[in-house]
Amino acid sequence: MDRIIEKKKGLKKKHIPYILGAAALLFFVSWLIFGDHSSTLRVEVRTVSIETVQNGLFNDYIRLNGQVQPINIIQLSAIEGGMVDTKLIEEGAMVKQGDVIIRLTNPMLSLQILDSEAQLAEKQNWLRNTLVDMERERLNLRQEKLRLDLDVERRKRKFEQYQQLHDENLTSKEEYLQAKEDYEFGVRQRDLVIERQRQDSIFRGVQVEQMEESLANMRRNMTMIRERVENLNVKAPIGGQLGLLDVEIGQSIGSGQKIGQINVLSDYKIEAMVDEHYIDRVRTDLAATFERQDKRFNLRARKIYPEVRGGQFKTDFVFTDERPDNIRTGQTYYLNLELGQPSQAILIPRGAFYQSTGGRWIYVVSADGTTAQKRAIRIGKQNPQYYEVLEGLDAGERVIVSSYETFGNNERLILK
Repeated sequence: MDRIIEKKKGLKKKHIPYILGAAALLFFVSWLIFGDHSSTLRVEVRTVSIETVQNGLFNDYIRLNGQVQPINIIQLSAIEGGMVDTKLIEEGAMVKQGDVIIRLTNPMLSLQILDSEAQLAEKQNWLRNTLVDMERERLNLRQEKLRLDLDVERRKRKFEQYQQLHDENLTSKEEYLQAKEDYEFGVRQRDLVIERQRQDSIFRGVQVEQMEESLANMRRNMTMIRERVENLNVKAPIGGQLGLLDVEIGQSIGSGQKIGQINVLSDYKIEAMVDEHYIDRVRTDLAATFERQDKRFNLRARKIYPEVRGGQFKTDFVFTDERPDNIRTGQTYYLNLELGQPSQAILIPRGAFYQSTGGRWIYVVSADGTTAQKRAIRIGKQNPQYYEVLEGLDAGERVIVSSYETFGNNERLILK
């Protein structure tokens, strides 16, 4: 007799793969819904710099590298070209206005002087001879007029005599008319000589005036040429310190060529180069300071140069009160230029992270210090010590301020 075998109840071996698949599916769905999908990177704490965000006073200033310069620099140039014959004063020496610094020689200028002197002498002789000829002509005209005056008087008497005889019918009419015509001709001839004298006098005056003006021009030209000889002595236009005298004995110097400079040491200024990022904020009369020998010295911006070169523009600063005792041309001072008034703000210390993020985001460290999460922020002004945070951070939070170059694009850091 056959026995009926009953089926066993419970988990069977063939069901195990289905159960494991369902469990895996459930885990995957849970991970999708509740899991952290951000990319992570493990970082050693000792390799990063962590700073605390603080609420404090933000001083709006920038740090500049400035160099001491004389308050004025006068360029020294040769008015007349020539060859350096003598150097009387060395670079760095103090000079007074009018001191001869170098002497030049110019043989061609000497020849020009001789030629001009010869031309002037020739012009003077020609003018003198012309004046003598004019005077001789004037005397001749006067003598001719005297003769004509005498001739007119004689003809007048003769005409009057013939007129009386004609009235008494004692002479012919023809003789009377001839006497009359001779007298009238003599008068007209004398009038012509008088007109000639007048015209000659006018012409002579104009000609003499032109010649004298030409002679005066030659004399002035001669004076200027002699002044050119004096200009071969290069003199100090103002008192000060002779600097950058770039000439040697025997060197040829062209007219107008720069050969040095004179530093006016009555006061000093500081020249500094400012990044073009601040070109709209830097203006005249802004205050600046620097420390030297445990003392603070105050300056103000006197001049802003408009040209931007190499991403920077130049600014001149002058002292508003005392100056350092040992100040010298060429010294370097580190200035703090104040761009605005201090204000209360959220601050984070400056760091290399800014080069990677541009101030758009930062890694914020968790309260327990085990992780750091990327967070978007907005940075406003900055000074050599701090960034001003406009939004994204609160005082007391901690952030990583060191370089992010090795972090890649990871959203989260695990600090170990």
